[in-house]
Amino acid sequence: MTTMTDTSARFREFKMPDVGEGLTEAEILKWYVQPGDTVTDGQVVCEVETAKAAVELPVPFDGVVHELRFPEGTTVDVGEVIIAVDVAPGSGDAPAQAEPVPEAVPEPEAEEAPKGRQPVLVGYGVAESSTKRRARKGVAVQGPAAAAVQAELNGRAAEPVPAPVPEGRPLAKPPVRKLAKDLGIDLATVTPTGEGGIITREDVHAAAAPAQPAAPVQPAPAAEPAPAAPEETAVSVQGARETRVPVKGVRKAIAQAMVGSAFTAPHVTEFVTVDVTRTMKLVAELKEDKEMAGVRVNPLLIIAKALLVAIKRNPDVNASWDEAAQEIVQKHYVNLGIAAATPRGLIVPNIKDAHEKTLPQLAEALGELVSTAREGRTSPAAMAGGTVTITNVGVFGVDTGTPILNPGESAILAVGAIKLQPWVHKGKVKPRQVTTLALSFDHRLVDGELGSKVLADVAAILEQPKRLITWA
Repeated sequence: MTTMTDTSARFREFKMPDVGEGLTEAEILKWYVQPGDTVTDGQVVCEVETAKAAVELPVPFDGVVHELRFPEGTTVDVGEVIIAVDVAPGSGDAPAQAEPVPEAVPEPEAEEAPKGRQPVLVGYGVAESSTKRRARKGVAVQGPAAAAVQAELNGRAAEPVPAPVPEGRPLAKPPVRKLAKDLGIDLATVTPTGEGGIITREDVHAAAAPAQPAAPVQPAPAAEPAPAAPEETAVSVQGARETRVPVKGVRKAIAQAMVGSAFTAPHVTEFVTVDVTRTMKLVAELKEDKEMAGVRVNPLLIIAKALLVAIKRNPDVNASWDEAAQEIVQKHYVNLGIAAATPRGLIVPNIKDAHEKTLPQLAEALGELVSTAREGRTSPAAMAGGTVTITNVGVFGVDTGTPILNPGESAILAVGAIKLQPWVHKGKVKPRQVTTLALSFDHRLVDGELGSKVLADVAAILEQPKRLITWA
């Protein structure tokens, strides 16, 4: 029998890291390995979504995957063990290997409730479900409920057993406890649906929501189709009038950041409509320029350069408000954020030290930023430290908007759609390329005069692009 010391040395655990700045949890999007697979130091084993971005996690040691602790789609607290690796395979009789997540563990010998469990070392012994891991903390689900849970995991129909609230302190993770506290819900009154009697976020929301028409508490096992429901029930399930989507990951971060920004920084938004016909001609010429070969040239590139020049002429706009110190922090660098829509929500990666880049370098950085965002590979570091942001709502055919500041920044420029419109040019009405710009700024540190100067400078450059040379 392997000793405790040998087991501790043989099995290594990898915990969910804090891949951002102060993150508390992350959702496992995809596992790239399964129990029995060989892994090497630095090999990516899974992809997780944090409140900021999707990130791939490499394992820090060599060995054979022994157990995956959580299935895909699970939100895991930072510090929780997510994978156990046998770093000395073949050194002796290994414990029984866990089945690939999220398949069920092998069927137990009997369906009767366990009367006790042997303490199991982390990463040692037969791989157990999350129900058994919870038992190590001193809470065990026993009796008919345990048999029902195990039966369901094995794909068999279980006797109808109500899900009682566990005796003693209800089982719930810290984020779920906080949610219940915020909603004024007593966890002792919540019916748990998670494995082992664990209360989930959905359970808390269900307890807080008004009573809904009666529906089965648990879905029928996949092996046995549910009996036909009355017509009204079928309409409520298949033709649902509402769909609830859990708020987590990037969407949760967006909501928290926007609420915090909107109710912390006093926003002011100013607008200007400008003739950008000359800018569009410049874009067409740059596309044919050999110096710009291999990079993407579009109006956003010239707008970004125009904003950088405007900031250089009005440096006080590039700052942030330090509430704790009651200071205005003036930035002598520009990390230019570009709002990018992705399948996981809106993210704002930024180009570091954008003020130092030439036009070709800026074009290359913009192209890389957009392609990385679309592929879902934007790292948390790429979204940290922004100073000023551009959001291009024009790509959706929208004329303008009132953008909300990115937290910690003092200004954000919204660019509307560029359209051919009648315009008075040199005393005559002619068709011209026209767009509307909107600049939102933090009125605590940017007053109306400064904000107006920045917006007017951007508009002037787009109307006469040669100012990129004379004002630079």
